[in-house]
Amino acid sequence: MTNDPSDIAIVILAAGLGTRMKSDKAKVLHDILGRPMISYVVDTARAVAGNNLVLVIGHQAEVVKKTVADQADVHFAYQEQQLGTGHAVMRAMPALFDRTRHVVVLCGDVPLLRRATLQRFVDDHLNQERTLSVLAVELDNPTGYGRIVRDHDGNVRGIVEEADATEGQKAINLVNTGIYCVDRAFLESALRKIQPNNAQGEYYLTDIVGVAHRECVRIGVTIGGNPDEFMGVNSRAHLDAVERMMRQASDMN
Repeated sequence: MTNDPSDIAIVILAAGLGTRMKSDKAKVLHDILGRPMISYVVDTARAVAGNNLVLVIGHQAEVVKKTVADQADVHFAYQEQQLGTGHAVMRAMPALFDRTRHVVVLCGDVPLLRRATLQRFVDDHLNQERTLSVLAVELDNPTGYGRIVRDHDGNVRGIVEEADATEGQKAINLVNTGIYCVDRAFLESALRKIQPNNAQGEYYLTDIVGVAHRECVRIGVTIGGNPDEFMGVNSRAHLDAVERMMRQASDMN
């Protein structure tokens, strides 16, 4: 099944500074092979949803806005205070087109994500008629990632962040990539129900999975094949690693 782009909106979270980058530059503005990191993510999103994109911006908002506006016709939402991923999506919702029925959320720091992977995820969500889909990946070392918690029947119960995980949950190797596809009406309702009751004092977007489980709506997980695609760039070492992988891929073509 190929989605109707007018039905799908993609929200890209790009408000963070990225303190581990050891730079005054907003994280998504760091260059990879001569292009800002955010440009790769916008290219991938446009291939799936056309110009039905909302970019959530905060740090160096005007610079990020100009960088992206030169590349694509997108909408912008401002997150003046970074109060978590759930809060960022709250800020984005008013910018969505009325016709939007499903919302994809992804981060602006995953430049290796391929269009085919994102398209397959969206198609899976639509074909399975889910209310909420999570794109996950299996890692040998899941340290630092949110774990997908399932019941004995394999049904998704929630996502627990590393800081809030028990020792047993930390052993789970199926992790959240931070990419979701959600029915818009459910998303609007669920965002009103999440609270910053966690170690970070933030509104976690992951908490909408727990809301979905409690309300017995259809939840599903799509498992990505290549973990490298979902590598978030959070440090200079990550930036160097991604640039190396992109250069190798370019040399092979």
